[in-house]
Amino acid sequence: MLTPHQPRKRFGQNFLHDQGVIARIHAAIAARPGERLVEIGPGQGAITAGLLEAVGELDVVELDRDLIEPLRARLGGRGTLRIHNVDALKFDLCALRQGPEERVRVVGNLPYNISTPLLFHFLAQSRCLADLHLMLQKEVVDRMVAEPGSKIYGRLSVMVQTQCRARSLLRIGPGAFTPAPKVDSAVVRLEPVADLYPLADPERHARIVAAAFGQRRKTLRNSLSGLVTPEQFERAEIDPMRRAETLSVTEYATLANAATCQDGQKTEN
Repeated sequence: MLTPHQPRKRFGQNFLHDQGVIARIHAAIAARPGERLVEIGPGQGAITAGLLEAVGELDVVELDRDLIEPLRARLGGRGTLRIHNVDALKFDLCALRQGPEERVRVVGNLPYNISTPLLFHFLAQSRCLADLHLMLQKEVVDRMVAEPGSKIYGRLSVMVQTQCRARSLLRIGPGAFTPAPKVDSAVVRLEPVADLYPLADPERHARIVAAAFGQRRKTLRNSLSGLVTPEQFERAEIDPMRRAETLSVTEYATLANAATCQDGQKTEN
């Protein structure tokens, strides 16, 4: 008989057990046979079991070695389960594809303590992804889908929405987990779209967004000094006296492109 696994704080483990919530998550994902799915942090397999039965074969990424054998024991016979005992921050999602045209679907209950780095790691591989269904701290999901002008609209909002259509699907209370976290959680759906906001230089865009929100109380003229010239603000038709949270996702892309290209040539960084 397997010994019950004690959740480990260093891995940020909160195991989902509410069957109603699990059913709603499965319904939102709507996995089908033949799809390439990967689950990040399967834990004790609450969501994993239904996914494996739906698609027939599944990749999961689990850092905690003590969870691997219990997963195999619980899910044996339900389908082909491939367990990758690696850090999700170092995992190459694109390597799961069987061909250059295939897109991977990602599911995950992300540890709150590394959720933002994981999100940026996934976004860096968005060209390989069909969609992502992620369970996160509700505050993080709210920031991801926030609109310009709100207090929670920031760097994460712009960077996510530049590459993906983002939608908050459901809110989950602490009681759905063991141990119960101190905050509410939420599930977000991200759908990467190629060239949703075409960028001449994605790295320059990322620097501009980070600098603008890094000093969000300052005007853009001050926070982006050294990154965007007065002429480039004028070319983008954006008032440099505005503040970071007032610019839309489109305007950030426009500003970054104006700061990157001048008469068709790339400017110096």
